[in-house]
Amino acid sequence: MREYRWALPSVLLGDGQEGRPVKRSMRDWVVDTVMFLLAAGLALVTIPEVSHLPEERLLAEQVVGALSCAALWLRRRWPVALSGVLTTVSSYFVLAGGASVVALFTATVHRPVKVSAWLLAYNLVSVIPYAIIHPDKDLKFEGTIVLGVVIALLFYTWGILVRQTRQQLMRSLRREADEAAQQARRLERERIAREMHDVLAHRLSILSLHAGALEFRPDAPPAEIARAAAAIRDSAHRALQDLREVIGLLRRPEDTQATPERPQPTLDDVAGLVEECRQAGMDVRLALEASSVPEGLGRSVYRIVQEALTNARKHAPGAPVTVEIAGGPGEGLTVRVRNPVPARVGRGLPGSGSGLIGLTERAELLGGRLTHGHTARGDFLLEAWLPWSA
Repeated sequence: MREYRWALPSVLLGDGQEGRPVKRSMRDWVVDTVMFLLAAGLALVTIPEVSHLPEERLLAEQVVGALSCAALWLRRRWPVALSGVLTTVSSYFVLAGGASVVALFTATVHRPVKVSAWLLAYNLVSVIPYAIIHPDKDLKFEGTIVLGVVIALLFYTWGILVRQTRQQLMRSLRREADEAAQQARRLERERIAREMHDVLAHRLSILSLHAGALEFRPDAPPAEIARAAAAIRDSAHRALQDLREVIGLLRRPEDTQATPERPQPTLDDVAGLVEECRQAGMDVRLALEASSVPEGLGRSVYRIVQEALTNARKHAPGAPVTVEIAGGPGEGLTVRVRNPVPARVGRGLPGSGSGLIGLTERAELLGGRLTHGHTARGDFLLEAWLPWSA
């Protein structure tokens, strides 16, 4: 809708609400000009009816007719009052008749039927004194009344049709806005779900790794047991903290202002992620040949490496992992995570495969690609390429 704001009336753009003056849109200026010319044209058509009047009366007709047409530029701000005044004036001055029916049309468009119906009734009643003061030689008294009633009903019906069309358009725009808001909320919840999966899977896999070490080494020195227990406690605390933040985001009312999110990881945090995995007992080698990566791109690389290391801990515990990140502006950024697949894998954390699906979707949304599978050497390779604009 933003691209066609010039083609919409100001009432659909939020102007003129809460007693504030109406700020005309480009469409409003065009319509107001057309309405002014229409009223002026109707006044010109009725000039022959007043050509026989005395000079003073003819001058008064011309002045009042011109002022009535000029007053139509105020029709959006005071439609009801303007229609009432011009209807009263038109019952005596012929050249104000065109402006009177245009004002009736405006009030019908911008005000409810219960208001515009009274204006229509007043307009119809005003035809009687007009027919008495300005009887037409051909139409006579009755014909003048019929013609005035027909013209008033035509402009009123036109206004009703425009009002109904505008209401339908407003309902359609509100429906589209609601659908867009629901779509945005759904996408945000999906993003939170992906982040929750990536973060919690990483935390819980490290916790499982330390717990497995305690299970298989019950005779380990007390210092190592204490260090593993501290790592388990730290991983559980971080996992609970992440889960608490995610639940807080999902429970937050939609009409409240969003609280600032904590800083998201970037490419600079990959080294810390690798070091954390090393402290958990993994054999990880990092080759980083990229710098000054955009924040959004770096965050995607971090999530890809995080998910790949989590999968390596799940499905290839104890296997060495190699992480390679290289690229530059224009050529894109390539991420490769490789690990040998052991012949026999012990019991590990269950996996649903949704992490790799989410990473593939993330890469495709950025205009890149992600593949994963076994190589000819028997290793498992996850490779992603993400565009990096020059």
